[in-house]
Amino acid sequence: MKYIAPFKQNSKKIMLLGAGELGKEVIIEASRLGLETISVDSYKDAPGSLVANRSFVIDMKDKNKLLDIIKTQKPDIVLPEIEAINIEAIIEAELLGFNIIPNANAINLTMNRKNIRVFACEKLGLKASAYKFIKSLDELKVACEDIGFPCVIKPVMSSSGHGQTVAKSSDDIENSWNIAKEARGDSSELIVEEFVKFDYEITLLTVRNDYGTVFCEPIGHIQKDGDYIFSWQPCDMSTKAKEKSKLIAKKITDGLGGCGIFGVELFVKADEVYFSEVSPRPHDTGMVTMITQSQSQFALHIRAVLGLPLDFVTYGAGASGAIKALELSSNPVLDIDDSCFDKNSFIRVFGKPNSKIGRRMAVALSYSKDSYKDALKKVKEIVKKFQDGI
Repeated sequence: MKYIAPFKQNSKKIMLLGAGELGKEVIIEASRLGLETISVDSYKDAPGSLVANRSFVIDMKDKNKLLDIIKTQKPDIVLPEIEAINIEAIIEAELLGFNIIPNANAINLTMNRKNIRVFACEKLGLKASAYKFIKSLDELKVACEDIGFPCVIKPVMSSSGHGQTVAKSSDDIENSWNIAKEARGDSSELIVEEFVKFDYEITLLTVRNDYGTVFCEPIGHIQKDGDYIFSWQPCDMSTKAKEKSKLIAKKITDGLGGCGIFGVELFVKADEVYFSEVSPRPHDTGMVTMITQSQSQFALHIRAVLGLPLDFVTYGAGASGAIKALELSSNPVLDIDDSCFDKNSFIRVFGKPNSKIGRRMAVALSYSKDSYKDALKKVKEIVKKFQDGI
């Protein structure tokens, strides 16, 4: 591979569609290899725009605007980093010859829970919880009774857990319906899922290109209302469950095709493993790899996209914790105590220009040579300095 500086006639250009905290780290890793970076997001001063060579603010759901920015900037590589984008523009851009990562069909399948569940379960035969799709409150009531309580209700199209609830009885159905319908994204159709009484859930980061497929150590995590709170790596699991997880992850990523990193979410009960979801991009729970691996998930994503070897070293155990805003502000301030920084722990601030209650503003990271439990304990102590009750 030839490495060239940005802004040259033959510079290699990479465009991030979505420039949040995950996109920011991808841009940093791309910059380290001399790529010319372009960020596109729906709001000004998104984290990734602060480090990109060029940045643009557009309506990401507007087909014409999204397609126009791709055609005028002519990137060599297009990385869709969020789900709230116009898929028709992505499909058309690929037909025009632009290199969409991993590919337009994979983006289309994974951004819609109906598409990916039908693909994974009915085409690939992967084991998952029982599910039904509904479009009305009456259909929801029937589906919940058929699936049984408790059950999980969420829009077929949303991100970061928005609109997701657990209905514990028929009394919760209407409230779950209202929350799902108010979520960002397309809530015209909902999915009702069986609540699997799993022992724990993991993210198995799976990276693929022509060199093959590699797996990061499994990441355990805690979510609240579908949104990541804490994650740790490696997650304790049996050898049998780990091997089953790899088989599922490889089958779904081979089915989707293309190159890059995939965040495969799985439920584990004893030695049984159930498919949950997959994202064809870095995963929020995978921020822990910034302290546990020689090549973070973001570096591996860029390596995979550029066709480079995917080898890396796992340093040891680690944990991450989301630091969330407690108030609405156009000038958010994080008052960080010096004790949050030591030889094994630190904070990375995303630099978001405004905050609202519950918005992720930074991440705490901690490393332990011996056990993820030590790292997780430290991370929880750091997060507690910012907000109690998580």
